[in-house]
Amino acid sequence: MGFFTLVLAGVGFILIGMWESLLSSSQTPKLDQSSITPGTRPGRKYPYSSPLTFFSIALLSFFFICNSLYSLIDAVNSKDRVGSPLQLQVLATAFLFLLYAVLGLLMKFTDSIPLPSSFLSLICLFAFAEEFLLFYLQRKDTVGIENRYFDMMLVPITICLFSTVLELKSPKSNLPRLARGIGLILHGTWFLQMGISFFSSWMVHGCSLYEKSRGNYTVRCKGHPEYHRGRAIATLQFNFHLAFLVVLVVAAFSIISRRNGGQGGSEQYRPIGAETHSLDLTGQFSLASDDDEIKGEESMEKQKPAAIEMGANGHGSH
Repeated sequence: MGFFTLVLAGVGFILIGMWESLLSSSQTPKLDQSSITPGTRPGRKYPYSSPLTFFSIALLSFFFICNSLYSLIDAVNSKDRVGSPLQLQVLATAFLFLLYAVLGLLMKFTDSIPLPSSFLSLICLFAFAEEFLLFYLQRKDTVGIENRYFDMMLVPITICLFSTVLELKSPKSNLPRLARGIGLILHGTWFLQMGISFFSSWMVHGCSLYEKSRGNYTVRCKGHPEYHRGRAIATLQFNFHLAFLVVLVVAAFSIISRRNGGQGGSEQYRPIGAETHSLDLTGQFSLASDDDEIKGEESMEKQKPAAIEMGANGHGSH
């Protein structure tokens, strides 16, 4: 990977994460029952409701596949024994995401693949798990400060991983999709930071980039002070990214809440005490009805002895 590769990957992850968060924050569209006829069936719901998301994931996965193939060829030509298997791992992860996107598009537009929507989430879960192992086990050089950046990358991957697990458990909830969108945004911003920190003049002072092949590189420092300073700077950079993401999420949430709170306010307005007043009227009506019933029963009881007495007198006269 190079500077432009990491920047392009970061921008792609950020755009997908923002779109995913926007979709999850909007209300779920209700199914129009009037449009359903006896001969048709309602449309199926999937974790991603927009074909644009599937297409973006497919395009980004295809980009990673092409880049990994190019890096694999470069590693073979450079006789790099570490770079070749590393690119094979990247290819496996990219193919999983590509499979997820292609199946999502096919299930979205056609009914030729009768698979449940949870199957897509399961493929997405495997893809994030593969990516987690890729960065967790990537220790080409134990003294390279790029390992610290790879460790920080595990945080957004873990967020996406657990949010996908929650989506499998609660497929109708929008919260897992929102969490995954936030994780993808952090994923993309950290890719941008890695590109700037590894392949630009903003590298840590006292450290240099060493490349054995296009996909196998390490950032080494002159001594232990520079090494520890580089790791500390990486941690501070990640904390800055987290703080920026928190501010962004809070600002977006306030805007969305204000927009949703301003709709339908006058239609749902009810005067204070209206329910209590209606309950009082209901109670008075029930009490009056009970009094009428009691009075009716008492009058019937009084009429019964009078009727019996009149009948007895009439019988005696005859």
